[in-house]
Amino acid sequence: MDRAQKEQVVEELGQIFESSGVVVVAHYEGMTVAHMQDLRSRMREAGGSVRVAKNKLAKIALEGKACASIADYLTGMTVITYSEDPTAAARIADKYAKDNEKFVILGGAMGDSALDPAGVKAVASMPSREELIAQIVSAIGAPASNIAGAIGAPASNIAGILTTLEEREAA
Repeated sequence: MDRAQKEQVVEELGQIFESSGVVVVAHYEGMTVAHMQDLRSRMREAGGSVRVAKNKLAKIALEGKACASIADYLTGMTVITYSEDPTAAARIADKYAKDNEKFVILGGAMGDSALDPAGVKAVASMPSREELIAQIVSAIGAPASNIAGAIGAPASNIAGILTTLEEREAA
């Protein structure tokens, strides 16, 4: 790899570290090509990506970035998973680590916050953006439906009473 290629890799990694909602760093020593392809396809389905890069180039790309503290995790055979969705990469990486003991999560970053393995697991358990939006919409809509039900209830109660009175008179 010549100097121009290295500079391009550093630039690409810098963009990844700046634009990603979450970045997860893991060891992948002993994983087969099939395992790595499986990880890549799972990540792609969730809207994320997987990147293997030289640790030295990744550390250079981290200089001056908000998530520079994850440089300590870049030792040995590391792989970087990332996504714009703040939970997708963490969720897929966590699930994959449970299925494959050779994939070991070292930590990561969410914005300018460094995450240890427990932090990555906590982010993985958070609901996705779409799920949060659905929860907010249902929380906003619930009081409106309760109000509509309360307003409609007296009218239906009166109608029921009138029907009962008519049935009594007819009998």
